Amino acid sequence: MTREWAAVVVAYDSGPLLLDCVRSLLSDDSAGAAPEVVVVDNFVSSKPADSVAQIEAEFPQVSVIRPGANLGYARAANLGIAATKAEIVAVINPDAILVSGSAAGVMDRFGSEPTLGALGPKIREANGEIYPSARSVPSNFDALGHALFGSIRPNNKATRRYRELERDPEVARRVDWVSGAAVWLRREALNQIGGWDEAYFMYVEDVDLCWRLKGAGWGVEYAPNAEVTHVQGVSTGRTPFRMIAAHHRSAFRFANKRWSGAKRVLLAPTALLLSLRCGVAMLSQLVRHPRASVRVP
Repeated sequence: MTREWAAVVVAYDSGPLLLDCVRSLLSDDSAGAAPEVVVVDNFVSSKPADSVAQIEAEFPQVSVIRPGANLGYARAANLGIAATKAEIVAVINPDAILVSGSAAGVMDRFGSEPTLGALGPKIREANGEIYPSARSVPSNFDALGHALFGSIRPNNKATRRYRELERDPEVARRVDWVSGAAVWLRREALNQIGGWDEAYFMYVEDVDLCWRLKGAGWGVEYAPNAEVTHVQGVSTGRTPFRMIAAHHRSAFRFANKRWSGAKRVLLAPTALLLSLRCGVAMLSQLVRHPRASVRVP
């Protein structure tokens, strides 16, 4: 039986890995047929990126959308999803390669669980290590601990709880959120919550999406029987300072949405902490990579 699904790839000057991503999607017909694939090209240039032009030449069945501006991840994801028709649609990074056969398990799970809104696969890094892509929405204490020590002591207790590092990555489970690097979504659930929040340019939009899905009664799950290999930072690494700033702005936006009542008194110190952390991260980037181009929005 054919179980139709679609895939949206949000690209930005992603190079040859974009081709590998699209090929991996089109080659997975384990659900009965290959997916409908849409590439949203956020790169702004007088001519299309070579990889996008090659996709158009090699894969005429793939739709390419050029909005003419860098829309950010969430807005581009919504644009791509709107161009598809399947009830189940994946949003995937251009530097993520789908392991053949993954679609069958994903579609079986959506078929057997009508309240499932989002499902994230196992994600491996390029070196083969499993990336902790299924996480909790941290408590205020764990959020503070991770913000202060996550970079310098990644094995601290707050970061371990937030990343759920004690959980077996080979066991499927319900989670708070899954990484937007590769996530399958139910269109009905997306429509109910209004899709991805386009106020996020990059980062934390996946946390926000899953948080709102759960708040609306939809399940979020991690499924290790589906797998992608993710070469992180291919596009974002080109503008590191802009991405650092975007990450911290997004973290504050989520706190502003999440906290209500008396908790909102925490917003001012949170803004100060994130500003300081952002500055330290930029300084660290400058020291480690002094020749990197500085493009802060």
